[in-house]
Amino acid sequence: MSGLSGRAAIAGIGATEFSKDSGRSELRLAVECVRAALDDAGLTPQAVDGFVTFTMDTNSEIAVARELRIPELKFFSRINFGGGAAAATVQQAAMAVATGVAEVVVAYRAFNERSGHRFGQVSNAAAQQVNTNGIDNAFHYPAGIATPAATVAMAARRYMHDFGATSEDFGRVAVLDRARAATNPNAWFFGKPITLAEHQASRFVAEPLHLLDCCQESDGGVALVITSVERARDLKRTPAVIAAAAQGSGPDQYVMTSYYRDGLTGLPEMGVVGGQLWAQASMAPSDMDLAVLYDHFTPYVLMQLEELGFCGRGRHRRTSPTGRASSTGPCRSTRTAGSWARPTSTA
Repeated sequence: MSGLSGRAAIAGIGATEFSKDSGRSELRLAVECVRAALDDAGLTPQAVDGFVTFTMDTNSEIAVARELRIPELKFFSRINFGGGAAAATVQQAAMAVATGVAEVVVAYRAFNERSGHRFGQVSNAAAQQVNTNGIDNAFHYPAGIATPAATVAMAARRYMHDFGATSEDFGRVAVLDRARAATNPNAWFFGKPITLAEHQASRFVAEPLHLLDCCQESDGGVALVITSVERARDLKRTPAVIAAAAQGSGPDQYVMTSYYRDGLTGLPEMGVVGGQLWAQASMAPSDMDLAVLYDHFTPYVLMQLEELGFCGRGRHRRTSPTGRASSTGPCRSTRTAGSWARPTSTA
């Protein structure tokens, strides 16, 4: 076990509603979700002394602190990228708490991804960023691979070719994930699960990806409160103790799909993350019965399960909409649920 394991806990969670047009600023969304998370934990803003967020977001830590009248911050940090950085924000917060740098750290993300800047659209700005991410994008933008869906479609097509996966295999991931997500009253599609037939009938965005293989673009915000296990036990909610947290980058990695590796059908960075998680927590895939995976695009869910050790390469199990698995290969049956944010290398 690592020095991090068991030293910090998630004591509260807060979220705004998720919409296609929030009608308010991203800063206001951030303040709302942070306040909701603190309320959930039974804490006031004055207890907060640390923030963690994302480089791809616009809400500065000092602005959120100002709006919430937080008296002082001892720690603030940003994780590169977006959705793929989600769990790494918890790692940063947990490290700050475990080392005594801060006592109560809030990890937050809030933005108008549908009504404001849309990450899923073709954007010249993405290839003109004043950093190496812009240079990376410039390699494939001229070939017309200029959206997240298009980049993932390349990997998905190769995965189908190498392992015999079908569009229906991807669709089963979407059906199961939507079934779980549709139970959230704040969700845009609350109470609206989908069927495999609806998945197959949805239009193509970038073949072989249907519309229902792709992540939603929504407005909203989410925040988590991280503090020590000892303090969390005295708060309002039963805490979720953090057994492990990790980041990882694989060989020759690019932001979305790493075209210049020997193969396109894996996510080696997830293997780096998985190895750390199992070692830190003194656990194995066989100990798990729930996985909350980043489901921005359905093919990557199958690849994540493989990299984390739940399945052999390409040995996914086809799962019916009822959750009952049929056999196409040895993969331990694991329930999956949707998570929040964007691609790359952290979990």
